[in-house]
Amino acid sequence: MGDPDEALLTRVGEGDPAAVRALVARKLPRLLALAGRMLGDAAEAEDVAQETFVRAWKQARSWKPGLARFDTWLHRVALNLCYDRLRRRREVVTDAPPDVADDAPGPDRGLQARDAGSRVASAMQALPERQREAIVLCHYQELSNIEAAALMGVSVEALESLLSRGRRALRVALADMVGD
Repeated sequence: MGDPDEALLTRVGEGDPAAVRALVARKLPRLLALAGRMLGDAAEAEDVAQETFVRAWKQARSWKPGLARFDTWLHRVALNLCYDRLRRRREVVTDAPPDVADDAPGPDRGLQARDAGSRVASAMQALPERQREAIVLCHYQELSNIEAAALMGVSVEALESLLSRGRRALRVALADMVGD
C-alpha cells in the first residue's frame, strides 16, 4: 500500500498553498493531541506542532517516497521535539523550590468529568516517558501495535510490555475512580 500523503506532499514541495493548508488541516489535530499528551501543556504542544510543520516544509521537496510513510516520519519528528522539551524541563536548576499547586477541586470545578480528565492527564504525565509514548500512540493516536513499535524503534513485544506496564500503573493511580 502506498503512502496516502505522497501526492499532497509532492504538491507541498512544489509550493502549492492549497496543499499546505490541506496538509495542516489533515495532520494538525493529531500532532496537537500527541504533543499535548506527551507534554501536558497546550502552548508547548502548539510550538511542537509548528516546529514539526516547519521541518515538514523543509523536507517536502526532497521527500523520497517508499522509504517511510510520511505520517510515521511526522510523528517521529513531533515525538523527538517533545523529548527535547521534556529534557530541558529536567535541566532547569533554581535556588527556590517551585510553588506547589493545590490539586483539590475548587468550588467552581464541580463537574466530575473535568476532574476525572484532569486526574487521567496527571496520571499519564506521571508515567515513564516510554510507557506514556506507547499509550499515547496506541490509545490516543490509534496507531496499530506494529506501527507504534516501528515508530518507537522497538519490537512489538517490547511495545506490548510498555503498554502493559503503563496500563497497570494507570489502574493503580486511578483505582479510586472506579465506581464514581
